[in-house]
Amino acid sequence: MHIALNGWFWDQPHTGSGQYLRHLLPALRRVAPDMQFTLVLPSHIAQPDAVPDGVAVAHGSAGGGKVGKVLFEQRAYPAAVKRLKADIAHVPYWGPPLTVDAKLVVSILDIIPLLIPDYAASFGARLYTSLVTASARGAAHVLTLSNAAKADIVQRIGYPARQITVTHLAADERFHPRLGAERDAAVKAKYQLPDRFVLYIGGFDVRKQVNRAMLAYTYVGPAEGQDTPLVIAGREPKWAKPMFPDLRDYAKTLQIEDYVQWIGYVDEEDKPALYRLASVFVYPSIAEGFGLPVLEAMASGTPVVACDIPVMREVCGDAAYLVPPDSERQMAAAILALLLQNPLREQMIQRGLGQATRYSYRKAAKETLSAYERAMRGT
Repeated sequence: MHIALNGWFWDQPHTGSGQYLRHLLPALRRVAPDMQFTLVLPSHIAQPDAVPDGVAVAHGSAGGGKVGKVLFEQRAYPAAVKRLKADIAHVPYWGPPLTVDAKLVVSILDIIPLLIPDYAASFGARLYTSLVTASARGAAHVLTLSNAAKADIVQRIGYPARQITVTHLAADERFHPRLGAERDAAVKAKYQLPDRFVLYIGGFDVRKQVNRAMLAYTYVGPAEGQDTPLVIAGREPKWAKPMFPDLRDYAKTLQIEDYVQWIGYVDEEDKPALYRLASVFVYPSIAEGFGLPVLEAMASGTPVVACDIPVMREVCGDAAYLVPPDSERQMAAAILALLLQNPLREQMIQRGLGQATRYSYRKAAKETLSAYERAMRGT
């Protein structure tokens, strides 16, 4: 069987789609060393890094930007699949072609633009969402990251549940409570971190609800003082846009500036130490396909507070402190409990470590291979 994978996001390993592809492809090679894989890249990725041994590389001409991406998805990638005579065309994100000369497998990591209309507010975004939704309905098989996401796909896209396979993500082995801990002191100094802090790391669009964690800190901050700030990590967007309310200004409005520390973009190699150093990890997002950061935190031995939504219940089980999405008071209470009650803290750390071991990319790769076989059989 010859699998041709769309590699548009290969040079974007810090995005969800890029991270998914970079972990899945090596795992596929390990569990199926005799299978043929070709990574189809746009022409601007002329010299790709970290391509697994045994994986061939092909290119399709495409420009950059949004228009170039659509042209690659709909023309260059299908042309490459035809040229390669591949059996399976796997698009590892929600951007499949309308037509392709192979069995089409699509990984739909989430359908946020359908769940939250603001994410497809512009005409161009609505047009693209309509295109990829229609294309996905023609897939031989769909992969997704959680049963919660599967339910959304069935309900919103109308794709048959029997043709959807759930392949959970996993925390990279770098995320560990002890392995690599010799770097912790250097990372602490690099970002000027205190001995105790509550961590948020991720995006800042409205579904992430970082404002909810800030509201919770109107209770936590005065109780804990400046010695236990809310550390907010991530590349900051241009604030004061509909999708990105100005959170720095919001901190001023809430009068919690003394309790919030902004550290900006965090180098990928520093993330395991950052999780380990944190006293609590808070993840207030209200819409996710999976929510990998909570698993990374648990694998690092850091207790988690997250919103009680279906995907978090699925991914975390009883290993995280889940609170109602609309209650900053309960979020604050959960954070304070994990900071102050050592027996509870230790219990949640041990549960988190156990929960993280349930997930692996080897398992995800095996489930993906099974989906390929089902696509070939038409079942």
